[in-house]
Amino acid sequence: MAVDFDLTVIWAFIIAFAVFAYVVMDGFDLGIGILFPTFKAGQERDQAMNSIAPVWDGNETWLVLGGGGLFAAFPLAYAVILPATYPLIIAMLLGLVFRGVAFEFRWRDKAHEKFWDISFTAGSLMAAMAQGMILGALLQGIEVQDRAYAGSWWDWLTPYTLLTGIGTVAGYALLGATWLIWKLEGEPQAHARALAKKAFFATLLLMGAVSAYNLALDPEYADRWLTAPEIYFTAWVPIVTGVIALSLLGALRNERNSKPFWLSIGLFLLGMAGLGLTIWPNVIPPGVTIWDAAAPEKSQVFMLVGVAITMPLILAYTFWAYWVFRGKVGTEGYH
Repeated sequence: MAVDFDLTVIWAFIIAFAVFAYVVMDGFDLGIGILFPTFKAGQERDQAMNSIAPVWDGNETWLVLGGGGLFAAFPLAYAVILPATYPLIIAMLLGLVFRGVAFEFRWRDKAHEKFWDISFTAGSLMAAMAQGMILGALLQGIEVQDRAYAGSWWDWLTPYTLLTGIGTVAGYALLGATWLIWKLEGEPQAHARALAKKAFFATLLLMGAVSAYNLALDPEYADRWLTAPEIYFTAWVPIVTGVIALSLLGALRNERNSKPFWLSIGLFLLGMAGLGLTIWPNVIPPGVTIWDAAAPEKSQVFMLVGVAITMPLILAYTFWAYWVFRGKVGTEGYH
């Protein structure tokens, strides 16, 4: 489990950070789309959508950084993962497009507001489900021969990927509900809190189911979590997850405002850490490591200079946007 921090490892952590930032930031607004039908048409839905209006499109910057970084730093992984998951990637992109178009047109085409509400939910649900299934397809292993994808068009469709897809939908719903607890007041906030409690139990159950499935998926995964000495490096993940889960449940019951959202992010962080520990050092299980898939060292150095300049700028404007719109969402909104 020792980690030698060469350039390839640094790039692996950069891409992991970009993916985590995307999952958290776009996750909560996808979650709001998933929960959208449960809010009353009119002011409640307007407030829910207005809570993400200033930030939702900027959140997707991290998807570009993660995908672009994978292409540049690990070209072999990019060349294998995309053909293995093309249907899911197409579904995800179509969902994001539908969600974005519905977001804008809902305010400008009031005559078809119901249609755009349905499109907003359908696009959010499609994108979330596809993202979870892409994760599952990667974890269950991808067949590689002669540095190319050697599987079939439908290898991504299994009970395991369906489980990871549903788990991602539940997790995003939790992020969305806790975000709305923070941003709304009165009856809409109480409704969001009730949704958050349901999403919390669903997320926890599905996290446990995916973790148990992982142990049966690959003997190496089971060894990583259940045998010594590896277990000494991994046992902290379920322990801390349990602590955060109890804290989150307490925050929901005590009607805290922002704390449930931050604790939900903590759950996602630990989930990602657990997945990383499960497959490390592979980028494509079962046998393509990050070093096998890495770009030449000179390319990594060149790109690292660019990331050292652009990432602080992205972090700065992201922080500024969230800071400016940090308050509660009123009835007037941002449109």
